[in-house]
Amino acid sequence: MLHHHLSGPADAPPLVLGPSLGTSTAVWAAALPELSRRFRVLRYDLPGHGGSPAGLLPSPEPGRTTVADLTDLVLDLADHHGWDRFHYAGISLGGAVGARLAAHRPERIASLALVCSSAHFGPPEPWHERAALVRTEGTAPLLTTAPGRWFASPDTTVTAGTPFARRLLADLAAADPTGYAACCDALAGYDLRSELHRITAPALVVGGSRDTATPPAHARELAAGIASSRLLLLDCGHLAAERPRELAAALLPHASVEPAARDRKRNPGSAGGAGRSTLR
Repeated sequence: MLHHHLSGPADAPPLVLGPSLGTSTAVWAAALPELSRRFRVLRYDLPGHGGSPAGLLPSPEPGRTTVADLTDLVLDLADHHGWDRFHYAGISLGGAVGARLAAHRPERIASLALVCSSAHFGPPEPWHERAALVRTEGTAPLLTTAPGRWFASPDTTVTAGTPFARRLLADLAAADPTGYAACCDALAGYDLRSELHRITAPALVVGGSRDTATPPAHARELAAGIASSRLLLLDCGHLAAERPRELAAALLPHASVEPAARDRKRNPGSAGGAGRSTLR
């Protein structure tokens, strides 16, 4: 199974947290104290990241890995812990995993939070090029550009020196090239734009106002395509986890209301036609 950590009361509602490409469970560490008070939190590592071996991938050869493969690995974790239904929040690639889960296995997802994620991460060629680079040279060439994508601070040299950034950059440096490249392949082939309407779980879409990897337009596209969604923009770069208090404050009420109660609030006296609200 994917390497993972469990936190919070054993009898609390389960909440699965997905990481972004190049990071590990550490990306959620600062938000964990708040989230684990109310949830049984499971944080996992992507294949080739943190403690998860790249060998977990069914086909790690170039161009073979898909987001569906990663989704199956997450479902294996939930099944192992006996969770038929769980809340899910994911950053970037971790969000794509959650979106596909919600679209294809809606009975498993109680609520969904897509954080600095997208329905489509751009043309496949740049992802295949990055995958080829990493397979040849490892992740070292990515270390100088990652802070500029990940964090909102205009002075990335200062930001990269914070304990949070140092930990994440160390995870990127230590990532298995095979696993990292396979995750790039998954992003290259991912396009859920035509299936967003299949997502029926209450969805919170969090965008970063200074995110250059998935700019706010990506968050707006997700919110526009998911019927039961709310949009929240934070002052952050690609890793909204750099704003842990604001992120946890948004996730806690979103995942804490039972779906049936949400439906009653959105549509009093109605069985369908869920509306959309937007937070600014």
